[in-house]
Amino acid sequence: MAGNSEDRSSKNPSMIAAPASAVTRRGFLKGVGIAAVAADGLLARAAVAASVAAGQTEQNSDVVSGTVNITLNVNGQNRPVTIEPRTTLLSALRDRLDPAVTGPKLVCNAATCGACTVIMDGKTVYGCSVLAIDAVGKRIETVESFGTPDNMSAVQAAFVECDGMMCGYCTSGFVTSITALLRKNPNPTIDEVKDGCHGNFCRCGTYPHVFQAALTAAKNAGGRPI
Repeated sequence: MAGNSEDRSSKNPSMIAAPASAVTRRGFLKGVGIAAVAADGLLARAAVAASVAAGQTEQNSDVVSGTVNITLNVNGQNRPVTIEPRTTLLSALRDRLDPAVTGPKLVCNAATCGACTVIMDGKTVYGCSVLAIDAVGKRIETVESFGTPDNMSAVQAAFVECDGMMCGYCTSGFVTSITALLRKNPNPTIDEVKDGCHGNFCRCGTYPHVFQAALTAAKNAGGRPI
């Protein structure tokens, strides 16, 4: 009867229409599918690169699951290394080379913090976001090649002078980015310095000292190679 009728949607939540902004089952499955395709694409790229590095012409499961012998040019030396196709440049440097190259740090492993920054063919890249196989034939420079405690580069000396370090974990990435910047722009403005290392993050908040170190290095370099 009409007098006893009630709104069943108020008693049964499943009958209430979902708001337009809610995540639907179809939308969720579509998103998962896109992510899976992207992951498959990365694996396929690694397989192709592995085939090329190994001198093979066909892709097969052995290449994807096996290992490959490659040579990386690191800090002016050709370094042979055995890796899996999925191995990142950062992992190859830190975990596969003997002796290891540990200047680039593993922090976020998601290409956001800059602690793993290296210079590859004159450009800064995140070591955690480059496949080691893709670095074959490229010139890789890490912070180890810039100077030593007894003979620091202009940038390294400026970091010490300006106290551009706190815990020091991000320091090698900043030094690398600023070195690359000063090679291209020997006399940057403060804004250009900020832009040059905008992909590097310091949780200690030492940015003013880092920026001052970059300007000091530019002033003290005196025309010397950075």
